[in-house]
Amino acid sequence: MKYDGIIFDLDGTLWSTIESCVISIAEVKSKHKEITREITEKEVISSMGLPFDEIVQIYYSYLEKDKAEKFAKEAFEKNIENLMQNGGTLYDNMTNTIKELSKYSSLYIVSNCIEGYIESFLRSSNLSKYFKDYESNGRTGLSKGENIELIIERNNIKNAIYVGDTISDKIAADYAKIPFVYASYGFGNVEQYDYKIDSISEITKIMKN
Repeated sequence: MKYDGIIFDLDGTLWSTIESCVISIAEVKSKHKEITREITEKEVISSMGLPFDEIVQIYYSYLEKDKAEKFAKEAFEKNIENLMQNGGTLYDNMTNTIKELSKYSSLYIVSNCIEGYIESFLRSSNLSKYFKDYESNGRTGLSKGENIELIIERNNIKNAIYVGDTISDKIAADYAKIPFVYASYGFGNVEQYDYKIDSISEITKIMKN
């Protein structure tokens, strides 16, 4: 089967922003005395790919809902500001792989993130011209699976695959009824998948075969 659309998750699939996230969260903590505990790198990693409300619970469950959401949004926006300037850590061979894949298929991004986050990746990586479209929970309020369906529908994709690194990515692909490519080098541990890649460059083999 020829795949005419490759839809990517972002964190743990195309890049890592752990360091930037930890710094941004610490910056917000320094400004608000109500935030009384540090958010660890492990907690940041565990939150990757989750919807906003679940991340709020991981970071600030001890605070009132309104304040917790306010501080989480502030941390996210600070992170985007930092990423726009400095970027994240791109996975090995990611840039060349994206350029190569664009010869075989149209490329897309769907991520559970606030508006501006995917844009920070596209801007800092200088890869925006290789991605035809993208969508996020922050922009639509929809689940990852629903956003995948939205991308498929508005771009008239006939045969899509979704590339991600967590069980939530697998669930999203199942929701959209498309094959799932497990990026084992990312943050999650997924036992069921249609394809498995141990580096981003391996996806070219799937497309060529």
